[in-house]
Amino acid sequence: MPHCIIEYSQNLEQEVPPLDWMEAVQQACIESALFKPADIKLRAFACKHFITGGVQDAFVHVSVRMLPGRNKQQKSELSQSVLDALSRFSVKQVSLSVEIVEMDGESYLKKVIPA
Repeated sequence: MPHCIIEYSQNLEQEVPPLDWMEAVQQACIESALFKPADIKLRAFACKHFITGGVQDAFVHVSVRMLPGRNKQQKSELSQSVLDALSRFSVKQVSLSVEIVEMDGESYLKKVIPA
């Protein structure tokens, strides 16, 4: 845990490869010391159709979905760290946002099926 879901406007792929966004978010999660590196799951999705503030401005939105157990300060610091990591890219005219989502520990299930 966590699941880091990166949504970004497709027009950014020419400026920042999706893997770069993923590595930046992953590093921010590792540096938070809230998670084991092997437990961090990342995925990125390009949005072909989008409107931001009435126009087609670029955006990156990261949802960090995790089980309960972190306090408000830890979640706030994680959110800021991820936002700072996204801000390091030299992209202009872009909206960056981060959301920490606490999953319901009672309803979350996981099963790993070995090869």
